[in-house]
Amino acid sequence: MSSASTTAGSPPRAAGSAAPAADHIDTRKLIAFLAMVLGMFMSILDIQIVSASLSEIQAGLSAGSDEIGWVQTAYLIAEVIMIPLSGTLARIISTRYLFAISAAGFTAASALAATATNIDQMIIYRALQGFIGGGMIPSVFAAAFTIFPPSKRNVVSPIIGLIATLAPTIGPTVGGYLSNAFSWHWLFLVNIPPGIIVAIVTWNFIDFDKPELALFKKFDWWGLISMGVFLGALEYVLEEGNTNDWFNDNYIVAGAIASAIGAVIFFYRAFTVDFPVVDLRAFTNKNFSFGSVFSFVMGIGLYGLTYIYPLYLARIRGYDSLQIGETMFVSGLTMFFTAPLAGFLSSKVDLRILMIIGFTSFSAGTYIMMHLTVDWDFWELLIPQILRGFGLMLCMVPINNIALGTMPPARMRGASGLFNLTRNLGGAVGLAIINTLLTNRQDQHYFNLRDHVHWGSHAAVTQLNNMAASFNAAGLDGDQAALKQMVNMATRQAVVMSFGDIFLMLTVLFLAMILGVLMISKPNAAGGGGGGGH
Repeated sequence: MSSASTTAGSPPRAAGSAAPAADHIDTRKLIAFLAMVLGMFMSILDIQIVSASLSEIQAGLSAGSDEIGWVQTAYLIAEVIMIPLSGTLARIISTRYLFAISAAGFTAASALAATATNIDQMIIYRALQGFIGGGMIPSVFAAAFTIFPPSKRNVVSPIIGLIATLAPTIGPTVGGYLSNAFSWHWLFLVNIPPGIIVAIVTWNFIDFDKPELALFKKFDWWGLISMGVFLGALEYVLEEGNTNDWFNDNYIVAGAIASAIGAVIFFYRAFTVDFPVVDLRAFTNKNFSFGSVFSFVMGIGLYGLTYIYPLYLARIRGYDSLQIGETMFVSGLTMFFTAPLAGFLSSKVDLRILMIIGFTSFSAGTYIMMHLTVDWDFWELLIPQILRGFGLMLCMVPINNIALGTMPPARMRGASGLFNLTRNLGGAVGLAIINTLLTNRQDQHYFNLRDHVHWGSHAAVTQLNNMAASFNAAGLDGDQAALKQMVNMATRQAVVMSFGDIFLMLTVLFLAMILGVLMISKPNAAGGGGGGGH
């Protein structure tokens, strides 16, 4: 490790005293770190930049509606396997080799994805992107806690937090613009210039640690295989479960069984072999365990809302990907302007207070959204999105400081991978729950509305007659057209009411996190690393 490596639990330098040598930041390390942050941004952005333009990719590859989802799923499955593995790989081959190879491989996989001519090729290239790119995310967190002294982390942490939360937020904006202005190929081609720069800079400037190649002889291959089956099958079940009617589908059942078997073998190996593929001892640190729980919940909120807002705007308001991106950009701007404030307060205020304010802001935004109607547009969504962005940034710095701030440098790389995994899994679990609830609650609300819209209802009959008269005046079959429109109106209203139920669930969840904050002891106020996810 670098001689500048310190634990985040160290007290900050007293105000007014001369800066010790340990507080000096080497220029080469700073350049390397900024390049690593850019690589992390590319990896996290790439999942959301594509999600907004799946229809364009589907048309370009002549893919079926049941196939195009794998453009996302392949990336997520591969990434979720690599993220916890990255700590062990960094220890064996060093951060320099891991990051430079990851950046170069991610760039090459992006170029291949842009040349895909059918859906099968695209799925393979996206899996390569996810697996190789996943190695860049945890390395940034580990570097932040090993090369920067605690007194500098209140500057570094908001940068990481901003990049990691901004990437999924502005993804729909960037993706919508590129696919509208150029073509879907540019969703991948845009990675090539910065990817080349990151690979070259990190190869030449990273010197945080040295490789320990002797550990390769002790590498736990069975642990790797079982972890891959465990996490890969779990991600598949969560991503595809609702679409395939959960355990009524044989593939979902097989995936769940494979995940369970893989989990048993993986955890057995993790606790019995000398050099496990993932070091789970980080969870013996109380702060890390609490921080991981908060990270899991933040994954639900971050990726859940990044999914549900565009879904509402597309299905109810009829927005295209560019319009959705422009509407969603409010949260990104809020995060950008809140980041310096979060960094400043993290060194001045009890981190628990920051978390309470952040969770309160987030839950206030989702509480407002509980009253969503079919008429809500940009201005109605403005305040909830501002509250969301403000709350996210205020939560990110203290959560990551609690989780990683007291971790010994020797365990930092492995702990960073586990910590980022919790946020990714939180997002996957959250999306699975959200999709399932949307389907079930929509059906329930539709049946309830149907019970109230019947021939005995004076309001319903009056509305139906008025619509029929309008259609008859236009030369159409008024009765049939009016009945069809009434069904569409009821379905649309049921969808919006199901969105309201999701926002109620998220409100309760984040209010509950405030109680969780009250259960932890006071952490040090020397900012931590930022948030991360896919």
